[in-house]
Amino acid sequence: MPELCDMAASSDSVIFTKDLFRSFDTKMGLVKAVDGIHLNVKHGEIFGLIGPDGAGKTTTMRLLVGAIRATSGIVTMQGINVAQNPDAVRRHIGYMPQKFSLYGDLTVDENMKFFADLYGVTGEAFMTRRRELLAFSHLDEHVKKFAKSLSGGMQKKLALSCNLFHAPDILILDEPTNGVDPVSRRELWGLLYDLLGRGTTILVSTPYMDEAERCTRISLLYDGKVLYCGTPTSLIKGQREEPRSQSLEKGVRHAIQSPFEEAFMSLIQKHREGICPL
Repeated sequence: MPELCDMAASSDSVIFTKDLFRSFDTKMGLVKAVDGIHLNVKHGEIFGLIGPDGAGKTTTMRLLVGAIRATSGIVTMQGINVAQNPDAVRRHIGYMPQKFSLYGDLTVDENMKFFADLYGVTGEAFMTRRRELLAFSHLDEHVKKFAKSLSGGMQKKLALSCNLFHAPDILILDEPTNGVDPVSRRELWGLLYDLLGRGTTILVSTPYMDEAERCTRISLLYDGKVLYCGTPTSLIKGQREEPRSQSLEKGVRHAIQSPFEEAFMSLIQKHREGICPL
C-alpha cells in the first residue's frame, strides 16, 4: 500500500488538510477535482505536489489560499482555519499562481512598487525590501525594463519577488518553472533553496520529475487523489521492492528516463489497474 501523509496536525504542521473535497458541475456531470486529500506540510520543508495536468494540483492550491471554497473538508495554515479567517491567513502567505498577473506596460520597478502597495509595504520599509529583493532575484540591472520585454525566466523571478514584499512565512507556487528554459529553472530553484534557508516553508507544484526529486517530501496526485506521500527516495525504494506492472513494462517503460519517473509511472499504472486502490 502507498505511504500517505500524517492524518493529524502537530505543533510543526504549517499547512494541513483533512478530507478535502472539491466538486464541479459540468456538462458531463459532477466531477471531483479534489477527492479526499490529506496534506501535512511541516515547518522548513519544500513540499512538492506532483502530478500530470488535470491531477488536481491547481485546484488544491486554490483551496489552500482561499481562492475557492471546499465542497467539504478542513484547511488550516499555521493552525488558522482558512474558511473561517481568510484575511488572517493571507498575511502569512505568498501565492504565485501559474499565470501571475505582472503588468507588461510597467517597468520592473513599477511592478514591484504596485505589489508592495497591495501588501501595505511603503516608505522606508519599501525601499529596504526593494533593495533586498532586487539583489535576491538578480534583477538589479533590469529595473527600468518593461515587464513584457523580460525573458520568461526573468518574469518568473519578478513575479516571485513581488510575492515576497511582506516576508511571508509560507510560499505557495503553482508550477513556477512552467515555460522557462532549463537554466532559468535551475536559477529559480536556487532562489527557493535560498528562501528555505531563511526559514520559509514552501509548497510547490510541478509536473517535472527532476524537480520532484529536489523536494523534501512530495505528494503524488492523480485523478484528485493522493497516491503517495513521503520522500522521493522512499518512493523509489518502495516501488523497487514491489512487483512491476506488466502494462507499464509493455507500454511506456522504454520512454522512462529516471528511477523516480519509473516509480511514479508504476504507481499510476497500479492505481489504474486497481492494484493499490485508495
